[in-house]
This record gives sequence, C-alpha cells and structure tokens, in this order.
Amino acid sequence: MNETTDTDNHAARCASPRVLTRVEDRVLHIVINRPERHNALDSATHAQLADAFDRFAADDGLWIAVIRGAGEQAFCAGGDIKAMNDAAKGGESYVAPPSGYGGLTSRFDLNKPVIAAVNGLALGGGFEIALAADIVIAVEHARFGLPEPLIGVAALAGGLHRLPRQIGMKRAMGLLLSGDSIDARTALAWGLVNEVASAAEFDAVIAAWLAKLLRAAPLSLRATKECVRDGLDLTLEAAIRRQDADGYPALNTLRRSHDVLEGIAAFSEKRPPRWQGR
Repeated sequence: MNETTDTDNHAARCASPRVLTRVEDRVLHIVINRPERHNALDSATHAQLADAFDRFAADDGLWIAVIRGAGEQAFCAGGDIKAMNDAAKGGESYVAPPSGYGGLTSRFDLNKPVIAAVNGLALGGGFEIALAADIVIAVEHARFGLPEPLIGVAALAGGLHRLPRQIGMKRAMGLLLSGDSIDARTALAWGLVNEVASAAEFDAVIAAWLAKLLRAAPLSLRATKECVRDGLDLTLEAAIRRQDADGYPALNTLRRSHDVLEGIAAFSEKRPPRWQGR
C-alpha cells in the first residue's frame, strides 16, 4: 500500500497549475483553477494570472482574453483567507503583483479587450477582476459582492473606485458599506453585466460575443478601448481635442495601419476583411 504524508499532499497541490490557459482563434482563454477553494487567489495564483496577462499583453497574435473560474460554483471568491491568515502568523507572505489583483486590476495600459465569464460567485477581489474587464457575461446563478468590511478590510483592488464610476454613488455605497451581494439579473439591470445566460447556454453566449469582437479589426478595438478609458479622465472637450491632436497612441497606430486600408478595400469589394493586426 502506498502512503502519502501531509508534505507530499502539499507538494502535489503546489505542483498543480493554479491557472490554465489555451489559445483558440486569436483568443487567450484563462481559467482560475482552484475550484476546491472557490477559485480564491493565493500568492501563487496571483503570480500565474499575472504571467498569463503579461503574455496576452505582449503577444500581437492574441487579440482577446477571456477569464473564468474552474467548475460551476465560482468565478473567483476573492483572496484566499486561509493564505492570508497563514501569512499573518508568519507563514508564506501573501502578495499581489504590481499589475493588480489577478494580474489585471492595476493594468492600466492594456488596450486589448478582456471578457470576464462569471460562472458563479464573484466576491471581493473576484468582483474587482470583473469590474476591470471590458465585457462581463454572467451565468444566472452568479452573485456579485464586496464583503471586505465584514472581515475588517476594504475593497482596495479597484472596487472602491470602479464601482461608483460604473453604477453611481448611491448603489455603489450601498454595496460597499453593507457587504451585501446582488444576483446576476440585478447586476445586469445596474449595468455591471452585458448579458446573463443559463448554465446550459453560457459557453454559447461567450462564443457569440467572441465572434462579434473577432469580426472587428483588432487595432480598432485597441484604439477604442484606449480612447474610452483615458478619455474618461478628461472633460468631453479635452478628450475629443486630444483625439484630434493624435494624443492616443493606439489610435495613431490604427490610423497608419494596413488594416485601415484592408477594411476599406473589403467593404468596396463586398468581401469579409482579412485582419492582420498591423
């Protein structure tokens, strides 16, 4: 009979990938792979997610990223409280990367679209990852919340700032101060979610959104995201004048690109465009 020790089991857990990735049709699919912990993030998971998004940002052949959680119960339940508690007692330190929670929430220079496929609970840092995404697709049984005050902390991975910008002050303060959660239909009504799907239709809805985005020129999507994101920090007049003065680098790249010429030619020739991302 084979015997295993606690040390062996710990080593096996550490050796298993906390983040899974695959590439399909210019799309990087990222899966948080800790379903037994509701896909909560420890330091190693943070680091692996940061590596995945670093790869996405650097590879011109990757046009869209989709992030989801393994299993059917949780997208991401936030930080791994056990790992935090262990760190507080002198164990392995708990750290998030400079690019933010899950390698995304402080990544302010990423112009490529990110879709959050919220397949269950999105709490704390998990909700903040969804807030940092460009498009959010939620399964019907998903729930969203920032319960940090209930354990004596605050939503410091962007939640305090993104949530009121996305849904308004009163609704945001209600969630932030109470620690309550909302269901997927409420999140849709409040503008936090683009579409809600049944569990049976969830993957098909994600595929349909990807198909929509892949019809568009990737450089157009990057320019659009950069202008919208950076323009929100300006007055309307300043944002438009910056646009007209070549003040957005991704937009300048688009204007000089092969894909601009290809889009015009394809429209004139009544054929689908062949985007190259250059």
